[in-house]
Parts: sequence; C-alpha cells; structure tokens
Amino acid sequence: MKKLLILFLIGFASVSFAQTVNDVPIRDIDVDYVQIIGTGRSLSTKVNVEIDFGQETKSISFKNGTSIKDERGRNMKFNSMMDALNFMSANGYSFQFAYTMNDDKDKAIYYILKKNK
Repeated sequence: MKKLLILFLIGFASVSFAQTVNDVPIRDIDVDYVQIIGTGRSLSTKVNVEIDFGQETKSISFKNGTSIKDERGRNMKFNSMMDALNFMSANGYSFQFAYTMNDDKDKAIYYILKKNK
C-alpha cells in the first residue's frame, strides 16, 4: 500500500510540472511573440525544435536555453513542424508568419507565433 501511494505521488508530481524553455514554463513566457525554429535530425524523420523569445543565452554553455524540455527535463521530440505548431497552440500561441532559410548544409523553418491574451 505504501509503494502504491509513493508511485501515485511521484506520478502526480511529474504531471504538475510544465514543459519549459530556459527553465521558464512555456505558458509563463512573458512576451508577445516567440519564434520556433525547426531543423532536420540526422537519420530521422523527426525535427529539432528550438524557441527564441529573446532570452539571454550563453555562447559557451552545456545547457541549451532554447530547447523545449519535457516534465523530466529532457529535450522534447516533435514528429514535424506541424506537431510543434499544434503543441504551441495548445500552450496559448497563435501562428502569424512562416519562412525558411537554407545554407550549404541545413534548411531551417521559422514560425512566428503570437501569445494569446
């Protein structure tokens, strides 16, 4: 019985923490606009997604301040940019504009989103 109660409390605690960027819950980011950037993953159909909301990032850091972290602090994986857009919509953001950028090696997709008030 004690083990069941402990497992329940651990499960409840993990649900109560939101997804974060730079240790800030996505719903609590205090800006009007964010940019999500999607890049392809090597040997995968999934995309890496980062969020830029004007946060300060350090050039030499082992902690990536732009990746979306799940409740356990792991980088979230998205099936596509549409998956990421639906995720952000569920967290209070609306699509505004999209564009792409290509260089010699990589292609990146950028979505500009506005926070719903």
